[in-house]
Amino acid sequence: MPVPSKPCQSCGRRITWRKKWERDWDEVRYCSAGCRARGVSATDRRIEDEIRRLLMTRGDVTDVAVAAALPALGLADVREPVRRAARRLEAAGEVELVQRGRVVDPSTATGAVTIRRRRT
Repeated sequence: MPVPSKPCQSCGRRITWRKKWERDWDEVRYCSAGCRARGVSATDRRIEDEIRRLLMTRGDVTDVAVAAALPALGLADVREPVRRAARRLEAAGEVELVQRGRVVDPSTATGAVTIRRRRT
């Protein structure tokens, strides 16, 4: 039987079931205390909207291109917030993350990724 998993609501990484969560697995929403504290802010939603806008106008887009399109956010390093947003969109079934033409697991992907609309 496969081990149950679900995405973190803040960062989109995969949360894998643990024995200690047996009684309250349905209430587990975050992968860490940091994600619980961070949550999903209005800035995070803006980044998601920018990814959607870029996908509509440009098609496939890299995480670096999304970060470059967001200078007004005032974040020192916007790449990780862009990745979190892309992982949340992937968990929602809106996009796929691709490296070298192959769909990758967003929880384990390292290096630059391309974000594209989900293909059926």
